Amino acid sequence: MRDRKPIPRNQSQITQDSLSPAYHQQKPDSSTVFTHNRALEVSRKGDKVKDITVGLEDIDYALMYYFQNIIRPTVIQDGNLIKVPVTYGSPERWQSVQAEGYYRDTNGKAVFPLITFKRTNIEKNRSLGNKIDGNKVHNFQLFESTYNSKNQYDNFSILTNRKPSKKYYVSVVPDYVTVTYDVIILTNFVEQNNKLIEAIEFASDSYWGDFNRWHFRTSLDSFGVTNTINTGEDRISSTSVSLKVNGYLIADSINKELANSDLYYAPAQVKFTFETSEADLDTVVTSNAPSTAMGATSFADSYNMNVTTQQTVDIDTAVLTYLQTNITEYASSITINTATFNASFLSAPSPLPATSVTNFTFFVNGQLVDSNSVTSFVDNGNGTCTLTVNTTNLQYSFETDDQIIAVGKFA
Repeated sequence: MRDRKPIPRNQSQITQDSLSPAYHQQKPDSSTVFTHNRALEVSRKGDKVKDITVGLEDIDYALMYYFQNIIRPTVIQDGNLIKVPVTYGSPERWQSVQAEGYYRDTNGKAVFPLITFKRTNIEKNRSLGNKIDGNKVHNFQLFESTYNSKNQYDNFSILTNRKPSKKYYVSVVPDYVTVTYDVIILTNFVEQNNKLIEAIEFASDSYWGDFNRWHFRTSLDSFGVTNTINTGEDRISSTSVSLKVNGYLIADSINKELANSDLYYAPAQVKFTFETSEADLDTVVTSNAPSTAMGATSFADSYNMNVTTQQTVDIDTAVLTYLQTNITEYASSITINTATFNASFLSAPSPLPATSVTNFTFFVNGQLVDSNSVTSFVDNGNGTCTLTVNTTNLQYSFETDDQIIAVGKFA
């Protein structure tokens, strides 16, 4: 191997080595240099949700799906109901139809009836959304996930009134385009052609596509009808249709991946209510001075400090009892947005504030009710209390078989 001669480099390799990266072709400044914040990087390990991408093939598929599964073109020939095949106009098929007026199969037989379409033009629609800069996107769309592994259920989350973390998927604003398709309808008879024209025209100005995938608004304006009858040749009834599809594109490319982060987690919050214990309330401070140190008359003298004598502070027993009360009650009567409990508020002793909704925590089937969803919680004065919630903020209504719990200052 030591006697092996080096392989000379070709001109292409020499040229590529002499070129500098694209961002260093000119003197960069803070507005043109691509910056990447590693703090925003989130691992996608174990994530089954794919990045949002919409391509031209998705628009082609939407038209094919709508023709085959929604319009479902059929004709009656020789007393039989025949399903009309729909094909995409590959260059070979499209050239055959344009040159001869009809399409032949591999055996050379003319195929009738037939619907074939081909994408002919793409025009950018600048009147709709714009992502401003393709390499540094400023406009995004957020999609909230229904499940977040960081919100695993446990008893600690209930006790601490934990606000769950939210999981968001981020996608750039798409590029809106107008895609034009030429459609050719080939049949044996004019009557068959009429039925197909009527079916396609009825579907105009609607959203075409698979219900589980992307939808695109499709419209058509005119039909070009041609009937050909030549001696010794097959009869042809042909109609050309121009479809305009309002589509959108999100490329699956490296610059799109670098332009934005696809996943975010909102921070979780843990709220602790004010609770005390007897050991915290009974504070006793000794009045005896510390022992002498290093020959000084006292510890205070050695540091030239003044020691203030404090006495024991006594806490009212009623206040202590109130603060330690934390009773659980179950709802006895439930409506769509109210729950009634067979209990009364515990009166707050002076100088504590009066008992209110802030002294209680509510749970529905083990799920904490956010305080922003609670409209009111009042003592009715007849041995019952009524909870009223805002079902719009809560995003669900109470059911009669729900288990609704209130924890707080009950008598």
